[in-house]
Amino acid sequence: MSEKASSPGEAGTANGAAAGDPAASRPGGPLPGEGESIVVPPSILKQQAGWGQTPAQPRTDTAKDAEPQVFASTVRRKDLSEAGYNENPPGAGKLGVILGTVLALLLVGSGITLYMVNRPDSSKSKAADAAPTTAPPTPTADPVPPIKDSAKVLPTVTGDFGKKPVIALPTEKPDGSFVVKQISEGDGPKVDKGNWVTVDFAAKDWATGKDIAGSYDSGKPQLYQAGAGKLIPALDAAVAGHKAGSRLLVVAPPAAGFGAQGNPQMSVGATDNLVFVVDIKQATAPDATLSGDMTAPPAGMPTVKDNGKKAADITPVPGVADPTDLKSAVLIQGKGPKVESGEKVVVQYTGVLYKDGKKFDSSLDHGQAFSFVTGGGTVIPGWDKGVVGQNVGSRVELVIPASLAYKDQPPSAAIPPNATLVFVIDILDAGVGAPDQ
Repeated sequence: MSEKASSPGEAGTANGAAAGDPAASRPGGPLPGEGESIVVPPSILKQQAGWGQTPAQPRTDTAKDAEPQVFASTVRRKDLSEAGYNENPPGAGKLGVILGTVLALLLVGSGITLYMVNRPDSSKSKAADAAPTTAPPTPTADPVPPIKDSAKVLPTVTGDFGKKPVIALPTEKPDGSFVVKQISEGDGPKVDKGNWVTVDFAAKDWATGKDIAGSYDSGKPQLYQAGAGKLIPALDAAVAGHKAGSRLLVVAPPAAGFGAQGNPQMSVGATDNLVFVVDIKQATAPDATLSGDMTAPPAGMPTVKDNGKKAADITPVPGVADPTDLKSAVLIQGKGPKVESGEKVVVQYTGVLYKDGKKFDSSLDHGQAFSFVTGGGTVIPGWDKGVVGQNVGSRVELVIPASLAYKDQPPSAAIPPNATLVFVIDILDAGVGAPDQ
């Protein structure tokens, strides 16, 4: 595998895979194995996608709701991630591992994810496709109104940034404006389109006055990529242009929320306006790296030279035998929360061969951070074991034996069979990420 072909940041072919193959997005390439799938009923998927929009078009195929969908699969797919590179690669081919991931995601899933499942402007449903030619045309979604920073009537918000706010709704009805009002300004980096962000949020339905479960209820921040078109417009467009550390009041009419059909799962009606208070905790550019004084790794582990936004130089120690177990060292100690299994993480990485230090892959060569869900077998086992439990903001060196990497089935000639691998990984951020659909 050439470095260019294997990079998460570029589409193309690698190891005989078709262009855009998500397996090629893994550090080092796809995992071995034939692949197997778990079929999960739609009712479980809906729990994981509470903020998904319901289809704009009328549904006539009632049997469709009972049709099982593939939730976790090692079958290669061509979906693109928010970052514009392939994500959601196949798992390790073990049902036990994937089942554990489903359970972990369901536990974390109590922190409602903001992932948009069925956009109103997406392709027509099968029912619509099968409709007679005399049927009326499928209605289109109302256009999202332009963002304003004020309106005649707005809710009031009390409380400090970083704590669940109190939202008081006025007795008057909203005027239908899409409002993003900055309540307080932070001093962190400004959020640009394409930045990874973690946010905490609280939400209410203006029509009913009822609270809607948010990240402050689950205790886990939401992690997503700003402006990637994966969220309801109220959240997708709200954070861009504001600094990390800012608190925002967002009032979303149906066109900026779930559309004219509402969201029955969340008891949101077709004409309901939604109110969010969004705290932007962190903003991370796709080419971001960690900085700070590095601690030297223990004797016998490869040495590491930091090259800023370029791939690190990793030099194995001559004469040191390949390890049989995973070895790790924290080179920069982060101060963020510990990464838990089932969370989505955003990282930069450089990988080399243990025998000679030859680089085979680096996200830094392409200016795009890599994201994956921990504990799900979507990366080699050494990554899951080595990243879970580390603090966000840490730089970690991992020496991964072949038994926790690619064993005797390497993805390309660039990685020999039964090769020990070395990775230096910057853990940039972590939070609740929606399962890819």
